[in-house]
Amino acid sequence: MTQSAIRIVLADDERMVRTALRAILTAEPGLEVVGEATTGTEAVSVVRELRPDVVLMDVRMPQVDGIRATERIVGTMERPPRIVIVTTFENDSYVYDALRAGAAGFLLKRADADALVQAVRLVARTDSLLFPSAVRALAAAHGRAAAPTAPWVSKLTGRERDVLRHMAGGLTNAEIARRLDVGPATVKSHVAAVLAKTGARDRTQAVIAAYEAGFLRTG
Repeated sequence: MTQSAIRIVLADDERMVRTALRAILTAEPGLEVVGEATTGTEAVSVVRELRPDVVLMDVRMPQVDGIRATERIVGTMERPPRIVIVTTFENDSYVYDALRAGAAGFLLKRADADALVQAVRLVARTDSLLFPSAVRALAAAHGRAAAPTAPWVSKLTGRERDVLRHMAGGLTNAEIARRLDVGPATVKSHVAAVLAKTGARDRTQAVIAAYEAGFLRTG
């Protein structure tokens, strides 16, 4: 059975950026750019209409920025796409806020074509955390520290704590299963429990919550 193409929406107010991204992505087999948006408001509308798998979202756009657009998409769609923030500056509080809002990861505008394609495929097809070391660095720089005794921490079982630590390291469910010598279905169940207890929609938000609660260290 042939795997369907990864459907992508580009959201950026700079035409040259959208043109470059489209050229790179459409040259790759299995990737399809299905729509574009020039503002955050338009991005929300286009994503709701086209239901893509991945959105490449500029963090700074007119009307509604990438953070608010991400919040609206993630908060109003039953099965939101994976959103990757595309930014000029790596250590940016806007990027961190977008990750907290539900973005799956971020990518620098100066990234080469291979890195762009790899990031799109990764967030669309796997359950791995995109660039875990970068998420840790952002948490260290912009994290809103909470007490180490955040209520949800005490609710985690020992195995759920192990799973969360491995999630923060960027391991997939299959890799965690091998590391803990359990079945993939068991890991999937533990991940679901971690998301529920942290109040996170996805792995990225759960890992950020873990850093902010002091459960994971940023040093």
